Amino acid sequence: MPNKPLLAVTIGDPSGVGPEVVAKALQNRAIYDIMRPVLVGTVNTIKNALNAISSSDTVISIDSALQTRGEPGTIEVVSPADWEGTNFPVGKHDAGSGSASHLWVEEAAKMCIAGDVDGMVTAPVNKESWNMGGSKDTGHMEVFRRLTGSRYVATMLVSGPMRCMHLSTHKSLGEAVKYVTTENILTAVRLTNEKFNEWGSENPRIAVAALNPHASDNGLIGSEEADEIAPAVAQAVSEGIDASGPHPADTVFNSASAGKYDVVVVMYHDQGHIPIKVYGVEESVTVNLGIPFLRTSVDHGTAFDIAGVGIASEVSMIEAIKLGTSLASRKGLAT
Repeated sequence: MPNKPLLAVTIGDPSGVGPEVVAKALQNRAIYDIMRPVLVGTVNTIKNALNAISSSDTVISIDSALQTRGEPGTIEVVSPADWEGTNFPVGKHDAGSGSASHLWVEEAAKMCIAGDVDGMVTAPVNKESWNMGGSKDTGHMEVFRRLTGSRYVATMLVSGPMRCMHLSTHKSLGEAVKYVTTENILTAVRLTNEKFNEWGSENPRIAVAALNPHASDNGLIGSEEADEIAPAVAQAVSEGIDASGPHPADTVFNSASAGKYDVVVVMYHDQGHIPIKVYGVEESVTVNLGIPFLRTSVDHGTAFDIAGVGIASEVSMIEAIKLGTSLASRKGLAT
């Protein structure tokens, strides 16, 4: 494949399963047929992960992502700052691990902003360890928002044909309900349509989920559908967007999994996370919308309880790399 996309892959919290799932994913040599990975972390951490899975791959340090060759069996790592000699503890929260993994996310994002890479793929970090390490950012999205000045950064989960674009994520249920406004929904639908077009999927079929049971039964169970959601859908349609809804949440995901819709805009965190994780939790991937570069991620945490044991699954990381490659190549959301 000529001009294979170059993706920065952060290794995540070095005390968790991130280094292991990255190392395992790169044992799948087919990955190198479609993209060039450059890891952001430390050489020593990746060497330890390779030893844990009995891999004979070579790990080398490079100064810049632009030096990446992407040859199977040779893992290239950009190692910023002074973490290279650190022996991070395994399987627990650690201030050093939090500080280092935060820096690696920042550096990968800066590579994206500078245009040195075509996007980034992230292994899991730990918010508590970030806090212990002195970070004021609570997660990846806060880093990206701060570095880019983006006002609205959204999360879409992908598992095969099931795609859920979240109107909001980490809000209490009460706050999430207040966030269901015509303006916010229209922003989410427009952004979804824009990004799908950018990724090579023209005229995506966007289903907008209802908030209340049975889409409110014509106002018998709440008024948000008539007052906020339906007007947003109508405005989107008037702008030429293939949007529909509000659809009852107890049926729309079955229709989406059957291929009737390309993506469902959901009203709050669990409304989207539950169907994705029931449909295919190991294959699920996170994609951020609203930032000026591509970022995909595994959809699992640091799993300290199994870190260093060699049993962590690399499936989500492989899917995140494949999806990132497809989007960077403008081939749409086919994985």
